[in-house]
Amino acid sequence: MTDTLPPLTLYLAAPRGFCAGVDRAIKIVEMALEKWGAPVYVRHEIVHNKYVVDDLRAKGAVFVEELEDCPDDRPVIFSAHGVPKSVPAEAAQREMIYVDATCPLVSKVHIEAARHHENGLQMIMIGHAGHPETIGTMGQLPEGEVLLVETVEDVATVQVRNPERLAFVTQTTLSVDDTAGIVAALKERFPAIVGPHKEDICYATTNRQEAVKALAPRADALLVVGAPNSSNSKRLVEVGRRAGCAYAQLVQRATDIDWRALEGISSVGITAGASAPEVLIEEVIDAFRDRFDVTVELVETAQENVEFKVPRVLRQPA
Repeated sequence: MTDTLPPLTLYLAAPRGFCAGVDRAIKIVEMALEKWGAPVYVRHEIVHNKYVVDDLRAKGAVFVEELEDCPDDRPVIFSAHGVPKSVPAEAAQREMIYVDATCPLVSKVHIEAARHHENGLQMIMIGHAGHPETIGTMGQLPEGEVLLVETVEDVATVQVRNPERLAFVTQTTLSVDDTAGIVAALKERFPAIVGPHKEDICYATTNRQEAVKALAPRADALLVVGAPNSSNSKRLVEVGRRAGCAYAQLVQRATDIDWRALEGISSVGITAGASAPEVLIEEVIDAFRDRFDVTVELVETAQENVEFKVPRVLRQPA
């Protein structure tokens, strides 16, 4: 009975979970399966979430890391993170059917980088080494034309061709506060550096971080539903700790919750990275309801109504 359970307030962040780019990428895989049947190949995880990937795999998607792992006669989809220019070029050379599920906000960064390159500027990218989005963005330009910095310390040592002919772009899923510090360092060292017309960190990343900042000081603990390879999810954990929540953890599913660490608490904040579906958030809330007398309070800092169209090749005739 609920009167035997300890009381607990759950502060539920809004916005949380799926963003428009993730929603579009998943739809692209589902629509490709409807159009061409299984198997449809996907280069890299379509989004960084095991639940989503496993669900699509069960429907007939085959996930591979490189285009060379795909047969020529089956469709292939490029993940939401974006790919280097060499990937669609190879697919075209092999006469493959391919669909680009790159998030339009990542594509915007690619276009910015190409425009600056055409204007003779060398690029500096603020991002995480090895992340597929960073690899994809750096791969838009010839080798050596994009230099990567990850920290303020990197700015002090980066070697550029001409300090008067520089521009910068950023990965879309970074910490807003960390990135601001790196941008400030770049502008201090290279006063002539050109930035984006509108910041590259996407609306969804910014909104989810702002919601965490609002709820973190009120909660004894913060759980971020997301995958360990999800950049934006990991940033939410960091933002929560900085905003005053000493215990902030990333969990993929309710089964990952460390209940011993939560003994004696009276409030928990819950949010989710942009690639985590709402069903996993509901699963976490249900797990708390099994153990506590739960009161849910919504902490809403923004409303989102963004929607991106799917590629023309997948649209139904009007």
